[in-house]
Amino acid sequence: MVLIPGGTFRMGSDRHYPEEAPVHRVTVDGFWIDRTPVTNREFRRFVGATGHVTVAERTPDPRDYPGARPEMLKAGSLVFSPPDYPVNLKDWSQWWSFTFGANGRRPYGRGSSIKSLDDHPVVHVAYADAEAYAAWAGKDLPTEAEWEFAARGGLDGAEFAWGDEFTPDGRHMANTWQGAFPFQNTKLDGFERTSPVTAFPPNAYGLHDMIGNVWEWTSDWYAPKHPADAPKACCIPENPRGGREADSYDPCQPEIRIPRRVLKGGSHLCAPSYCRRYRPAARHAQPVDTSTSHVGFRCVVRRRP
Repeated sequence: MVLIPGGTFRMGSDRHYPEEAPVHRVTVDGFWIDRTPVTNREFRRFVGATGHVTVAERTPDPRDYPGARPEMLKAGSLVFSPPDYPVNLKDWSQWWSFTFGANGRRPYGRGSSIKSLDDHPVVHVAYADAEAYAAWAGKDLPTEAEWEFAARGGLDGAEFAWGDEFTPDGRHMANTWQGAFPFQNTKLDGFERTSPVTAFPPNAYGLHDMIGNVWEWTSDWYAPKHPADAPKACCIPENPRGGREADSYDPCQPEIRIPRRVLKGGSHLCAPSYCRRYRPAARHAQPVDTSTSHVGFRCVVRRRP
């Protein structure tokens, strides 16, 4: 783990997506954070020690999904399945499919495996899986403020975790998407899907993959925008813990009462033509029961490990 000094920084962004605004000052205490996302090797140790069964491996409870078709209530997870032609970018079902049998051990469904992927981030982890791993390891999941402070690497207000230029001198600094999303991936960064967690340079705090590769869970309940900036320095929030669970539900699906947490960091599927969320300020709402082939996590310790 890496020790992150406490401090005050400007959280969020006023230049991109509305959920990132407004920029507001936040103070966090010092903490330790994993140098990389949790890998397949590390998660396998946890499963071997505890016998943990991930959410993706469990049969869904029909009571949690009123109106769901019975044939869909099987164990599985969302897998990125790219088309080979342009599609409507407003319809994510064109490139995501709920795949029976997909989980952390079989990331693309039955017949796939994580053989030779020990150093890649574990994926297909729902919030409960990340939380269980953290508890086993004697750690916690980071708050959104802690995660963003660490991702910025001391560059308060910078666009990216390494500065203001996306590819300085033409060098790819993170695993993101190149080409026309979602059907054309030119792989200029060298990777089609996930990459080893140390494949790209660390930020100034020595942290790898804070941007790109996989989205990462935080412990904050999702709110559609940040609170306003404090009017005086004496009122700056200290160690904020996000919004309220009651406000995190998806208003577009009022019949499904699944709360949502904040994801941070973007993934290998973030593309300039579709999703410019490969930045520290970027954030995304994720239902706690949902796992995908591009979501992982890392942990923190708020005391000396």
